[in-house]
Amino acid sequence: MSRLLFVCMGNICRSPTAEGVFRKLLQDRGLEDRFEIDSAGTHGYHVGEPPDLRTQRAAASRGYDLSWMRARKVTPQDLEYFDLILAMDKTNLDNLRRMTDPEKHQKIHLFMEFARNYDDDEVPDPYYGLGYGFDVVIDMVEDASLGLLEAMLAPQQVKVK
Repeated sequence: MSRLLFVCMGNICRSPTAEGVFRKLLQDRGLEDRFEIDSAGTHGYHVGEPPDLRTQRAAASRGYDLSWMRARKVTPQDLEYFDLILAMDKTNLDNLRRMTDPEKHQKIHLFMEFARNYDDDEVPDPYYGLGYGFDVVIDMVEDASLGLLEAMLAPQQVKVK
């Protein structure tokens, strides 16, 4: 079983979206038993809160239910436990790397390294932007999730950006 952790800053927009999209992708393919997935934030601003309502609405419009999720902060144990830790942007990538020993850095990546149709390195934070930003996040997350699943199922053939 592969253990994956999706990480953004507050765990109410991007990382729960990534968890929800990837979870549904696994369910649709009957692969839930091969992966353990979770999401968290590098900051504890929203611990215990559900995903942002705008995030939930955008996700629900595409068939993803995020309503059951609750924000949590990344722990040192997460950095030990998870096999692959996927940061939504470079700031959170750097935060995660500062939280752990250099020998564990190889399992911390930008999520968009797995995107197939986007050249962007980062999933933009939609929190302070206009409403369409939440849809853009889902577009990017869906693309990177497909690339990630492909990579996880055939790791010897994977080429990350």
